[in-house]
Amino acid sequence: MAEQRAERADAVRNRRAVLRATEQLLTERGRDHVSLDRVAALAGVGKGTVFRRFGNRAGLLQALLEERTRELRDAVGNGPPPLGPGAPAPERLLAFLDGLGAIAEGNATLLSAHGQACAEDRYGDPSYQLWHHHLAALFADGRPDLDADFLAHAVLALFDGDLVRHMTPHDDPRRFTRSVQQMAMALLRRD
Repeated sequence: MAEQRAERADAVRNRRAVLRATEQLLTERGRDHVSLDRVAALAGVGKGTVFRRFGNRAGLLQALLEERTRELRDAVGNGPPPLGPGAPAPERLLAFLDGLGAIAEGNATLLSAHGQACAEDRYGDPSYQLWHHHLAALFADGRPDLDADFLAHAVLALFDGDLVRHMTPHDDPRRFTRSVQQMAMALLRRD
């Protein structure tokens, strides 16, 4: 049993090292320089360790994105209003887009690499499905007369790493988020 715990601790340590190495490569070298070989070498683990744990480059980037969004996921499901349950749809929508926008603005290179690696199954990505479901529910609550499923896809399409980077100037680091929030509020308005 002690041997099993030591193995578990190694697995946790290796996972953290692999995710740190992935992030370091993204930051220092860009999205095109993240490969299982490079990540394994930088993390100090074998390529097989990375492959067994994450499967491929897409799985590796999905895991890093899930790591970056864990707090937001928890707050949406269990946190206090307005991000968590109990607030009106417009307030929850603004709070959610603020949190997701902050993640996007701080991780544009990751979003770009993730989008590229997961392009063939973007809509099957676990993070995408979670965010889509949440947005669709908020739009359905706020505007039941509109196609909430489509609106959720349309809003998530904005979270493209290259667009986030382009719309996040150094002198206005929250511009992207504010713009997405304004658009979402315009969609909820009834004229």
